[in-house]
Amino acid sequence: MKSVDQRHRQLLERVLSGELLSDQENQMLCDYESGQRGPEFQGFPKIPRLNREIIITEKIDGTNAQLYITEDGRVFPGSRNRWLTRFADNFGFAAWVWEHQSELRELGPGRHFGEWWGQGINRGYGLDHKRFSLFNVSRWANPPNKLLGILHPGREGSRLVPACCRVVPVLWAGHFFPDAIPHTIDTLRELGSAAAPGFKQPEGIVIYHTAGNYLFKVTLENDEKPKGENQ
Repeated sequence: MKSVDQRHRQLLERVLSGELLSDQENQMLCDYESGQRGPEFQGFPKIPRLNREIIITEKIDGTNAQLYITEDGRVFPGSRNRWLTRFADNFGFAAWVWEHQSELRELGPGRHFGEWWGQGINRGYGLDHKRFSLFNVSRWANPPNKLLGILHPGREGSRLVPACCRVVPVLWAGHFFPDAIPHTIDTLRELGSAAAPGFKQPEGIVIYHTAGNYLFKVTLENDEKPKGENQ
């Protein structure tokens, strides 16, 4: 009886010589190639259920920022696409990070994404200073502050942020239903920014679908246009 390798070599030699194989022989060759030298297999991903929890937060119009904290406590500031230094900063974020290193280490090792916003950055929000607001509302919570309208500090299991940081405001959370997003948009448009109470021109919202681990955004103005055409 011929071994599988011998049979494969013979079929391959016949193909290379220009001979046409029978359907059965073609299938044998394909089976061997797939099992031995085929491309890396990639399965179709599982499809998450739409009717699962979503978390809607305010989209703040600042500049994207991140912190990377090493296991030994070193803190690296970054923007959306590069690391920052005091000589190549982004609206003063790196300088702020170095000033608050000891507090920021309380966030713990890892990568922490947020928005650097306020005075001199896009909408400005009527502020005379800049703020850093973290995105991960499932992990972090703002301290309760009635003056800022923050009566519910966070979600179950969340931890309070260091004193120098904030968290983007949660505007709505619950199982997905079609009216949740337009209702939240209407409320934001009527009441103004939750991140900067009193500011009446907020940018929009971010929707996080927990089961799918997807983020979507909706802006109050020109949402149907690509970002570069929003001016």
